[in-house]
Amino acid sequence: MGLYVLTGAAGFIGSRVAAKLLDEGHTVYGVDNLNHVYDVRVKEHRLAQLIHRENFHFLQEDISNRSFIETLAQKAPQADAVINLAAIAGVRASTTDPWSYLEANTLGALNTLEYARHQKVPKYILASTSSLYGNDGKPPHNEQAPTDHPLAPYAASKKGAEAFAYSYHHLYGIDVSILRYFTVYGPAGRPDMVMFRFCQWIAEGKKVTITGNGEQSRGFTYLDDIVSGTLLALKPVGFDVFNLGGHEVITMNALLALFEERLGKKANVEYIPTHPADVFENVADVSKARRELGWAPKVSLSEGVDAMVSWYLTNREWAKDVETPY
Repeated sequence: MGLYVLTGAAGFIGSRVAAKLLDEGHTVYGVDNLNHVYDVRVKEHRLAQLIHRENFHFLQEDISNRSFIETLAQKAPQADAVINLAAIAGVRASTTDPWSYLEANTLGALNTLEYARHQKVPKYILASTSSLYGNDGKPPHNEQAPTDHPLAPYAASKKGAEAFAYSYHHLYGIDVSILRYFTVYGPAGRPDMVMFRFCQWIAEGKKVTITGNGEQSRGFTYLDDIVSGTLLALKPVGFDVFNLGGHEVITMNALLALFEERLGKKANVEYIPTHPADVFENVADVSKARRELGWAPKVSLSEGVDAMVSWYLTNREWAKDVETPY
């Protein structure tokens, strides 16, 4: 069995990757600083599913601190791979505090790469973002599409992380898979994402805020599909970039209708002006991941929304009070 260093272990994707690795009998050193970028109760809820599991070792550390490199080396001197899923996400929020994005996403990637270099870790996975594609070209985007015009500091910070990853592959021979995720959703998701917000806002009778006319669209990707793609990317690839994205595209208005139907309530909708950091359409071309990784999204949007609503209603006692910033 393998030993994996997984950053962002209390995060939305990270916690599920950790659980899957543990299910397969591996050892996981899970790193997370449990910051308050969003309601920490959501992170604690995820972490509670892992903390008492055999072969899970939790390190509450900030990967943006240079001292983290030595701390991790002492705890896990050898590892089969680093799976770096730690990040501060959110396009709009990055316009108000770009420094925290640079520290967590770019400097954090550098520090984990330094750990991998010095401990001779052969494999490194970096979670990147579809936000890199911005408004260049026409969706669906493939991995060769331009990424030189990020619309917000969040995307810029991930662009920097990708560049560092390539340089460490070139200089030190680390095998690197970069994964550009497209709009991930599912149970215990980020409360600043549209799925969590729609579910809570409609269930609790709160005002639902939508930018523009609601006809902007996304190719949503269910959490379990993202997890399977992330683990498939542990294979040796040299250096490569893969899109992992949903196979069903939907507008915000149509998504809202899905939640209204599932919850049996009508939404109180307010439309507001669009944000300059937002893109109108974001859809993945995943033919490369299908071909090279043998990956394909399997969970339908209908099934995924059902799972999201079921989770919310089960955890409603505390989830209804989670702040859902716009």
